[in-house]
Amino acid sequence: MTYQIADDEERSGGRRFPWPNPGPRILSAARSGLADYGLLIAFFAGWQIASSVEWLNPAVFPPLDRVAYALYLGISSGALIDDIAISLQRSGIAFGAAIAFGIPLGLFMGQIRAVERALDPILQLFRQTSALAVYPVFILMMGLGEASKVFVIFWATLFPILLATIGGVKEVDAKLIEMARTFGASRLTTFRRVVLPASVPSIFVGLRLSATTALLLLIAAEMIGANKGVGFQVMNAQYNFQIPLMFAAIFLLAFLGLAANWVLILLQRRLCRWSPNTP
Repeated sequence: MTYQIADDEERSGGRRFPWPNPGPRILSAARSGLADYGLLIAFFAGWQIASSVEWLNPAVFPPLDRVAYALYLGISSGALIDDIAISLQRSGIAFGAAIAFGIPLGLFMGQIRAVERALDPILQLFRQTSALAVYPVFILMMGLGEASKVFVIFWATLFPILLATIGGVKEVDAKLIEMARTFGASRLTTFRRVVLPASVPSIFVGLRLSATTALLLLIAAEMIGANKGVGFQVMNAQYNFQIPLMFAAIFLLAFLGLAANWVLILLQRRLCRWSPNTP
């Protein structure tokens, strides 16, 4: 090592280059983290302190260390792992079905105005009908099994994807379409090379909204007629007055939502590098 330093000094004319100081970089990262998450950290710290000194009722708002311990016990014992797997299966099937149905239909409706005008009234009627309001209808039709739970999540997640896709197609710059046709591009080529890529950012907006909606409806679906799932654990812990476990399941759902949103953002960044509106 000594010989290597001597050789480096000889090649550099006897000058010794200092090691880069990591201090400014760490300080900049700390400032950025505080700017982004300072309010959230303060909220959790205030919750922990207020509950520990009983400014808040610890029976209703337990300290966060007890919530974290309940979450650790649930995951380490495997009880919450099964609930997470079942919840992800339900929401994943419904979300995938909404993507498979909503994006092609949205692209079709956005391209053909006559079809959009014909289907828009019934689409708006269904969109304004709350999924929770029609959930009893799905239960009557399909029973309390998995089908009704998956279908109510599908119903709620379909419309953000469908409407975002229609809006993305309609917002494509008409000059780009005209230029493609001027250069002899067929209708299919124009759709594949111009319309579809320009619609992708709007489609991802709908996907992110639908992913959040899927988790929200998952909670309601699992609170009725379910014996497994994270939403079921929220209600079951509340009935048994296991408040730390209840908050642990709530935070777990929030973490799943953040993870789904993060995955979609990464995918959008990869597919929409050209777009200035990419997050």
